[in-house]
Amino acid sequence: MSANSLNGRKRNTIVLEKELITDPDTLEAVTPETSAKVEAPIVTPEAPETDVHQEPEAEKKVTPKKKKPIALIAAVAGVGAIVAGTFGYRYWQYASTHQQTDNATVAGNVHQVSSRIPGTIDKVLVNDNQLVQPGQLLVELDPRDYQSKVQQAIAALANARGQAQAAQANIALASETTTGKTTQAQGDVNSAVAAISTAQAAVREAQAGIPAAQAQVKQAQAGIPAAQAQVAQADANLQKAQADYNRYNQLYQQGAIARQQLDTARAAYDVAVAQKNAAVQGVQQAQAQLASANVGVAKAQSVLAQAQEGVTSAQAKLAASRGGLQQATAGGQDTTAKRSQYEAAKAAIAQAEASLKDAQLQLSYTNVTAPSAGRVGNKNVEIGNRVQAGTPLMAIVDDEKWVVANFKETQLENMKPGEPVEIKLDAFPHHTFSGRVDSISPASGAQFALLPPDNATGNFTKIVQRIPVKILLDQKSIQGYESRITPGMSAEVAVEVK
Repeated sequence: MSANSLNGRKRNTIVLEKELITDPDTLEAVTPETSAKVEAPIVTPEAPETDVHQEPEAEKKVTPKKKKPIALIAAVAGVGAIVAGTFGYRYWQYASTHQQTDNATVAGNVHQVSSRIPGTIDKVLVNDNQLVQPGQLLVELDPRDYQSKVQQAIAALANARGQAQAAQANIALASETTTGKTTQAQGDVNSAVAAISTAQAAVREAQAGIPAAQAQVKQAQAGIPAAQAQVAQADANLQKAQADYNRYNQLYQQGAIARQQLDTARAAYDVAVAQKNAAVQGVQQAQAQLASANVGVAKAQSVLAQAQEGVTSAQAKLAASRGGLQQATAGGQDTTAKRSQYEAAKAAIAQAEASLKDAQLQLSYTNVTAPSAGRVGNKNVEIGNRVQAGTPLMAIVDDEKWVVANFKETQLENMKPGEPVEIKLDAFPHHTFSGRVDSISPASGAQFALLPPDNATGNFTKIVQRIPVKILLDQKSIQGYESRITPGMSAEVAVEVK
């Protein structure tokens, strides 16, 4: 093999290596292994000899390929610079016209439902997350105690009306009989004076007896609920004792406990039965005391009325004994007294009607209704629960939703109500909602805290404060999501400011 042919093969090897390195289609990092792969097929005995005069042509073919990667890199760099500049300009333009924060949550009206009176839960008519309408019945309390109060108020009203009718009738009766008794009472002056004193003493005695009788009525009325509560407690103890006895009996039948434990449970059951019977008798005694007290009140009122009639009769006799004019004057005073009694009776009617309305109002409170439309949440009431006035039973979350975004105070320079807002909820990351700024809080969140910071103490540290901003959701943008958006959801908002 000649030296020219060896030199030609080496040149071909170098040219092929340059082509492989500079060709953008086969641009790779050249390693010793790749160089060996490129040189191997060229340095073979079968390779044809290459004339020295062909070297310039090979070099001419290689020269333009060296410039190709440089131009490509420059083009790519130019496009990248244009894209980066466009993106940077658009980001600067967006950031200069929008204020963003991820410190935002969905808020809504949560109506707390509570009992206005104490009582025992009789019925629960709704379930968790149920949709309700305004005025829909949610919970019923046991109404029997309040029905009893209504009946008592009705009876008191009927009694007051009867007294008013009697007083009105007495007015006409006194007016008619005064003239006829004028001459008859002339000889009975002394007896009339004594009768007046006796009748007045009887009136005072009767008037003193009425408050005592009414106090006995109130005491008897107060004793009935307590006795009924003792019945309920005794019944609960009885049920527990019976359940314990049944359980111990089964265990005894199975040989798990001794006879002594079964006897103890039986004794506790008997005691509970006796306690319940005693409580029931206590209720009956309280009711009997109430009836007796009512009779005492009626009797005292009857005695008072009789004593007043005695005073009137004695005054009429005294007036009759003094002649016609005095009799007429006495008759006029009697008529005035009857009218005063009638006015007092009408006042008693008004008081009884007010008591009846109050009792009926308390009875109406046994039905707990929905204050607004929405869905039930935080239901913590069951049948049999004993609740007091103001005890939370559940909450109603209505369909009105908005977003409260806590912006830094440095972001509020150009923010005004009415500006458009883009909203992203973490629960729906692939959907963008729209809204508008409704209002800005009159103070920062720190001012409404339980312990607001006091900068006058001297240990002041400047911290960027956050101001709550209320954002109303566009109803069209939340169409189809109304029931899925709930208060408390996290949100990200961007306000377009001018």
